[in-house]
Amino acid sequence: MNQPRLYQIRQHYNHPSIQDLKKEINTQLDTLSLDVAGKEIGVTVGSRGISHIADITLHICDYIREHSGTPFIIPCMGSHGGATPEGQIRVLSHYGITEESMDCEIRSSMETVLLGTASNGCPVYMDKVAYEADGVLLVNRVKPHTDFIAENESGLVKMVSIGLGNKTGATEVHKYGLAQSIPLVFKEAAKQMPFIGGLAILENSKEETSILKAVKPENLLEEDAALLKTAHTLVPKLPFGQIDVLVVKEMGKSYSGTGMDTKTIGRIRIHGIPEPDYPDVNKLVVLRLSKSSDGNGLGVGLADITTKELADSIEQDITYTNLIHTTFLERGKIPVYAPTEEDAVKMAFSTIGAVTPEKAKVMVIENTLHIDTLWVSEEILKHLEPNSYDLLQEGSLCFENGRLTI
Repeated sequence: MNQPRLYQIRQHYNHPSIQDLKKEINTQLDTLSLDVAGKEIGVTVGSRGISHIADITLHICDYIREHSGTPFIIPCMGSHGGATPEGQIRVLSHYGITEESMDCEIRSSMETVLLGTASNGCPVYMDKVAYEADGVLLVNRVKPHTDFIAENESGLVKMVSIGLGNKTGATEVHKYGLAQSIPLVFKEAAKQMPFIGGLAILENSKEETSILKAVKPENLLEEDAALLKTAHTLVPKLPFGQIDVLVVKEMGKSYSGTGMDTKTIGRIRIHGIPEPDYPDVNKLVVLRLSKSSDGNGLGVGLADITTKELADSIEQDITYTNLIHTTFLERGKIPVYAPTEEDAVKMAFSTIGAVTPEKAKVMVIENTLHIDTLWVSEEILKHLEPNSYDLLQEGSLCFENGRLTI
């Protein structure tokens, strides 16, 4: 197969990271003046691949213990993990969070309590374990959402409205519309839930913890929105917007709630939601599903081409449990697939129109979360500002037994 010459580059970003997580967590939690002595405090942990989440969770649990409280962990995942208590515990274990490693209980349940109705008519369901706790400390990463644009997207507020709603609550919020329902459901939940505050996590372009911010319960909605604006300045993007072939080596829940970050690849695929202007990708090829996804293939429908191996690795029950409650069925459709990764890439080149592979604008990324280092073709490299990247090495699309080994 004729193909372009590829160049591995590292994009330049200037985003700081926190070096001493425990010290910063203690400093932030001190600002909340928490009264946890003699109380059982639930610490929420979601299903996203947050950097250092095991360390962050352990430091929070240690802080509660040091202040004479008893921490326990609440899986806060909506319908993820197959919407079962066992499945959500298994998701946490992928991130190194177990009862042994945290030295506390994990109380996983799909039971919910109906708290009432949001002002738009959406029923408000909350996790029963969280509802009955002496206190709940919300912990989550704040970042742009993959499905919509609003003042509150992914963060502490969404963790309440969808994560703590379990399958029942998450389904209702999606049914009534995410952008509108997330803050309205949160407002209703905040009247009755024992929230003692939140710890927001912001990550830089290298997936390092860049900002930790403790938020008082009465300020959660406003602070969550303000932190989202900061998060937008930290989000990395692909270095060039016109792409003939984009190869994503691996997709999965640990990289994005949709398997592939929609803002990174420029595809949302939701009826009524405009597609991003950047980037414009002609053919998107996704090759593998991460093991930590537990067979959840949500997001595969964002691709044009995939592999038989990936298609076969999708667990229908787990994927559909997550997919159907979102109502965005397009994202679960299996694309055209090829016998091998090499065949999938060849198929992409053969369907991009009157562009030869040697002259094609090509990018190869590991996944949509780690894009600071990536491969680009010469047709892209010549358009990049020389001071915007470091050139690491030259190469080409290499395959062993049909598998990409670049």
